[in-house]
Amino acid sequence: MTSPTDDRTASLRPLFIIPARGGSKGIPRKNIRALCGRPLIHYSIDVARALAPDSHVIVSTDDEEIRNVAEATGLPVNYMRPAELGGDKIGSREVILDAMDWASRSGIEYDCVVLLQPTSPLRTVGDVKSALDLYTPRADMVVTVTEASCNPYYDCFETAADGTLHVSKGDGKLTRRQDAPPAWQYNGAVYVINPDSIRSMTLGEFPRRIPSVMPRSRSVDLDTPLDWIITEHLMSHEN
Repeated sequence: MTSPTDDRTASLRPLFIIPARGGSKGIPRKNIRALCGRPLIHYSIDVARALAPDSHVIVSTDDEEIRNVAEATGLPVNYMRPAELGGDKIGSREVILDAMDWASRSGIEYDCVVLLQPTSPLRTVGDVKSALDLYTPRADMVVTVTEASCNPYYDCFETAADGTLHVSKGDGKLTRRQDAPPAWQYNGAVYVINPDSIRSMTLGEFPRRIPSVMPRSRSVDLDTPLDWIITEHLMSHEN
């Protein structure tokens, strides 16, 4: 597959990392489970390969079966995640750094890291390109977001010491949601990360995070069996 050459994205050398550990709990073996007839991980691999050469697409897995399923797309999987990074208590940063180090040792040059979680199968090539177009070395990260289902100025509440509820932000006097400042939530689809930033701090510590907005209709994040049923229904009826 060839990379586009007609926009700003073409000037970047992104390193795509697709994390896929073998021990998923909410949906067992979800990374290779068939979604609308294809293994889930194939959707993310297709998007990455549309934007980068295979040398710059890393499937990070500790599982040989996942490796074999990924390679069925034609993508070589030359890197295997160390077993100690396969547990459910391991954060994204450790996984990303290990893949980055492997890429550097392998002579792969890159200027940003793109994390594509397999659990966002409705993400498109255009969604990733939009995030890449917003990236500059002055940012710590560009991250895809969607409008939050709960707004802290309007219908998101916290519990006070006496057990009563109070609105999370503001004075609680807003009577229409559209009058509240917009609120955003990560949708888990695309993270474009500054390599220097992630080497010095965690993703949650980044002070310069740039939002790339995606519609709620594509902002699914497969975490539970119900999420899977809804997503499969959406994909089956999208045409």
